[in-house]
Amino acid sequence: MKINFNAILKKIKYIPRETKILIAIILLVIIIATPIIITNLSKQKLVTYDGTNLDDTRYPKYKELIDELKEKHPNWTFTLLYTKLDWNSVIRHEDHSDTRTSPLNLVPYSSNYSGEWQCEKDKDKTYDTGDWVCASTKAIEYRMDPRNIINDERIFQFKELTFNEDAQTVQGIMGRTDDSFLEGESIANAILEAGKNADIDAYFIVSRLIQEQGKSGTKLSRGYEYNGKVVYNPFNIAASGNSTSTILENAAEYAYSQNWDTLEKAILGGIDFLNTKYISKGQSTLYLQKFDIIKKDKLYTNQYMQNLIAPGSEAVMLLNQYEESNTVDSEFNFIIPLYENMPEEICEEPKTE
Repeated sequence: MKINFNAILKKIKYIPRETKILIAIILLVIIIATPIIITNLSKQKLVTYDGTNLDDTRYPKYKELIDELKEKHPNWTFTLLYTKLDWNSVIRHEDHSDTRTSPLNLVPYSSNYSGEWQCEKDKDKTYDTGDWVCASTKAIEYRMDPRNIINDERIFQFKELTFNEDAQTVQGIMGRTDDSFLEGESIANAILEAGKNADIDAYFIVSRLIQEQGKSGTKLSRGYEYNGKVVYNPFNIAASGNSTSTILENAAEYAYSQNWDTLEKAILGGIDFLNTKYISKGQSTLYLQKFDIIKKDKLYTNQYMQNLIAPGSEAVMLLNQYEESNTVDSEFNFIIPLYENMPEEICEEPKTE
């Protein structure tokens, strides 16, 4: 934008020439500096937490919770993700919107998630196969508030999903996949090798597959015939639609296009998809894959699932795997999101009816 300073100065009457020049200089400094200030405020940053570099007045109750975990697990490290996003704005964007055909956040249509869990505007309106309803503002706040997650039971939602050779083993995978659709040493080896090659937590891969398919699996993990070919899609990629048949067909079509004609191929292809679409873009935790708050693409659009409960469920499975293999105190890093203008009090759990 071109600014005519002479025109501005002429309009300022009855001011000494020296003062006019000073005003012009000040205006010039403001115009030059403003873009720099805006740019710096918009940049997200990751900072290693050292016990002293977290402002507890600006981000209330974070520090005491992180310090408590650090004391229990000395090998754990914590990285602060300064999102530079306003908390109320984040919730508003994640919340119900009349402009969307389907909400960003759904909860199961069940008594466990009734009452305050369900969105008032879409009361009793179901989505997908009829088993899901729109999540309420209170439910989204509760599940997104990092302070509800910084504890032993839920912290693995924030675990950085990188491969750790000392903590992830074939035996550990087989212990979790025994009597499931992933059973067998060959599949365990394939998952471990794929995790190592892609630098992705192999136990996360298992928890994601079981989260998507259940322990017994579905047609997409046991093999589904499409265009005369049996295909597999255990990560449920492209599995969208408002009926079971549509969801199956869309997922099978994608698997067919990728030539996923064995479970092993589908697992390897799905891992590559996860890496390319999410982890390599900075969405390297369960939380960040559910809530797209990373400013690399358009915010709130690149979310792996609508299920608001999924990060918590997967985190429990991931934690159990590490506990069962006695590696829960390995050198893990946890990425903690920090939002601006957080409420002083931690968001409460919604009540059921």
